[in-house]
Amino acid sequence: MNNEVAISVENLSKAYRLGLREQRPETLTGAITSLVRSPFRNYSDLRKLTRFKGSEVNNGRSKINQSSPEDVIWALRDISFEVKHGEVLGIIGRNGAGKSTLLKILSRITDPTHGRATIYGRVGSLLEVGTGFHPDLTGRENVYLNGTILGMRKTEVDKKFDEIVAFAGVEKFIDTPVKRYSSGMGVRLAFAVAAHLEPEILIVDEVLAVGDLSFQEKCLGKMAEVTRLGRTVLLVSHNIGAIKSLCRNAILLSDGCIAASGEVDNVISSYLTSLRRVEVTDGNEANQSKVSLEDIRISNGSHAAISTDEPFEVCVTLRTGQPLLNYDLYCMLRDQTGNFIVHSRSNDRTLGQTVKEGTHEIKVQFPPMWLTPGVYTVEFKLLPLTKSLQRRYFSGPLLLEITGSANASDRLGMLTPRATWALETEESTAQLCVAK
Repeated sequence: MNNEVAISVENLSKAYRLGLREQRPETLTGAITSLVRSPFRNYSDLRKLTRFKGSEVNNGRSKINQSSPEDVIWALRDISFEVKHGEVLGIIGRNGAGKSTLLKILSRITDPTHGRATIYGRVGSLLEVGTGFHPDLTGRENVYLNGTILGMRKTEVDKKFDEIVAFAGVEKFIDTPVKRYSSGMGVRLAFAVAAHLEPEILIVDEVLAVGDLSFQEKCLGKMAEVTRLGRTVLLVSHNIGAIKSLCRNAILLSDGCIAASGEVDNVISSYLTSLRRVEVTDGNEANQSKVSLEDIRISNGSHAAISTDEPFEVCVTLRTGQPLLNYDLYCMLRDQTGNFIVHSRSNDRTLGQTVKEGTHEIKVQFPPMWLTPGVYTVEFKLLPLTKSLQRRYFSGPLLLEITGSANASDRLGMLTPRATWALETEESTAQLCVAK
């Protein structure tokens, strides 16, 4: 094995068997018969848990039968990749794509059905922040308990204790039982312990969205610090901005398979392209018409960098196989954590009337919004104006990067407007400055 390789995954597959409701006897005779048969039935059930008829193994490689039993779900299907020492690899995909299952196998929480994963180095996992915290113990006691669970020695915890508590911002409450903490305080302390690990390989699953906005920024800063130290990191997140800023390479999972891999920008582009076209059948089987919102783009390109004080135009293509009556279109802008920044609705004269069958291009013009520089997403949704219409149509997100000058990037808050300041006295009003 190459000494540069930190993680090697070969033909990894994981199957889960869905639980079935137990058949309970309705009569005394049936209950007695069931009791006699229980040992044999339990033995048969145990064999079924580890034997999957939907797969075979050939020369170490799993061959998965697509016609697996209905009670078997393949969370991963023949996953193979390598991660080098010092590499930061992002893993993205829809919910249910198999991301968390992959990390649980790499963290030795669960075993694969087929294939193997080999890790070279000390591993620290941040899969579920707060695991190992006991509500009756104080924050101080939980720091030592949680640090031990995560693989830290007592001397390591002693050395980092003050830094952990300061990072979490719970100095005044460190000797208070955790059950009296707010949910946010407990999560902050748990992340602070996990974030101060010093493993060679760090596995992180969607923990950069804990706490409030200011603490999330601290989390991103801590992760950036870890990557600068040259540690190997596997990062799963729906925060596309965080993946883009922290990772050079990424993997896109879809239905348990690798749909794309390589440079992070290319993988993100593939992910957004897969989300952009969302079609919903009308529901009338005789008609089978379709409506879709697709090809979202900024007027100057599909991926745009817009200045914080620059107006811009968003375009979307609406395709419909039948006339649409009483529908309204919404354009939404979200930040990296999924919070709504803008929620603009078309007026009745735009889509309140009938939209004819065919292809239509819809444009939304935005004035300068003075957004803090960063990465945002733009989405569209088509909703009915009346309760009698049940169908809703959604587009996938478009990545939008807001840029700004150096003195604008260090400002706090969501918006960075050029505000005018003035000092008013009894004699006169003197204009002080204009923020730039």
